[in-house]
Amino acid sequence: MISYFGIHMAHAIKIADREIGLNHPPYMIAEMSGNHNGDIGRAFALIEAAKDAGADAVKLQTYTADTITIDHDGPDFQIKGGLWDGRSLYELYEEAHTPWDWHERLFKKASDVGISIFSSPFDPTAVDFLTALDAPAFKIASFELVDIPLIEKVASVGKPMILSTGLADLGEIQEAIAAVRRAGLEDFVVLHCISSYPAPADNSNLLTMPHLGETFNVLTGLSDHTHGTSVSVAATALGATVIEKHMTLDRNDGGPDAAFSLEPNEFRQLVVDCNTAWKALGGIHYELKDAEQGSLIFRRSLYIVKDIAAGEVITSEHVRSIRPGYGLPPKELESVLGQRARDSIARGTPLAWHHLV
Repeated sequence: MISYFGIHMAHAIKIADREIGLNHPPYMIAEMSGNHNGDIGRAFALIEAAKDAGADAVKLQTYTADTITIDHDGPDFQIKGGLWDGRSLYELYEEAHTPWDWHERLFKKASDVGISIFSSPFDPTAVDFLTALDAPAFKIASFELVDIPLIEKVASVGKPMILSTGLADLGEIQEAIAAVRRAGLEDFVVLHCISSYPAPADNSNLLTMPHLGETFNVLTGLSDHTHGTSVSVAATALGATVIEKHMTLDRNDGGPDAAFSLEPNEFRQLVVDCNTAWKALGGIHYELKDAEQGSLIFRRSLYIVKDIAAGEVITSEHVRSIRPGYGLPPKELESVLGQRARDSIARGTPLAWHHLV
């Protein structure tokens, strides 16, 4: 396959029954994260809303406060600045985590609704847990991209993987991709990501995304933490095959990720706009398009703009390039000037070769 940037790209992959690749609309992931606000009913409603909005998948995060950090009041474990300033890591993750005893019910709910569901594991026990649930894919979060043993364990399961690259430099991305490939897995997508919450649009540097694709011969996409939908649409125009965006039922309800999440109607618009951007890409095509056929008559062409008698020499007073397009092409003007009219020609006649001697 050749990408929009003229580079050889990775083969398409499949999550559940959905093909992912440049020849398919972007795979749209609604990230639930902690936006369930500790209420499984809200989690169920988010799954339904994601399906209604046109998402291809809902993504969870599978950890507990104890599997991702420790309960410690030292300065290393306190968040300084940003959306969660002043909170401890343990406190934040205790609030935001999705209880493990919900997972089976959430997977069943997604199956009933007809939407794929998978998760980001944050330690080996989460990998085993999700494998037992027959998750159709795995996501490596940006902060875990440097955890090579975790990546190797996930890759060894053999399911498709999605890897986010926020915070990582080129060398770290290379190490993570190498770890996946060492395990024999080629069905993966690498997401460009800015790990800021929210992320400023002018920090997005979306041109990094096709460079990742060219450098590592992988499918690429975007994990988007900016406000709104514009950055995701722009990424689609640059060849993103996966778009991941946080979703909440209502930002006014609060929650750890609500401030940079889309509400259902906004996510629905995201899906529409990204699909439109993908369709607009098309291919390299210079032939007349079907939609253009009716506009051909409005091109310029050569018309007689002053009555001319039979045998008279045609000058620039007699012929001009004007609309519509029924006459000779304007490029023939120099060839026409100085020739004689075969018969009289009335003003408003599209000029043709048979009019000339």
